[in-house]
Amino acid sequence: MKKSRNTKQKELLQEECSKFKEFFTAEDLYKKVKQKDNSLGIATVYRFLKEIKKKSNVFTYMCDRKTIYSNQANSHCHYICEKTGKVVHFEINNLDFLKNIKGKIPGSINSFQIEIKGICKDCL
Repeated sequence: MKKSRNTKQKELLQEECSKFKEFFTAEDLYKKVKQKDNSLGIATVYRFLKEIKKKSNVFTYMCDRKTIYSNQANSHCHYICEKTGKVVHFEINNLDFLKNIKGKIPGSINSFQIEIKGICKDCL
């Protein structure tokens, strides 16, 4: 395995990445670092995110068929209207519903992603 070098660009990427308090995309990070280092390319941002994901320093989720990132292991939940495709994000703060699967998962749960589909009240 190749050893990762710590470069000025990686330091800048890490600094800007750590400032995000909510979910963010690679493009969001790219816009931030581009303001400080115009020579940095989007491919460098993707390589950096891939590297820190392997080290478990960032968490990934899917949202609207795009990868989003978070500095914390958050839950990520969607309600999707099957008629309009409208996506509503919501939070689940209580994991009691996962108690029934204890013993079926070969490890601990740090975060989860849920996608619920149905017909929203506006379409009913």
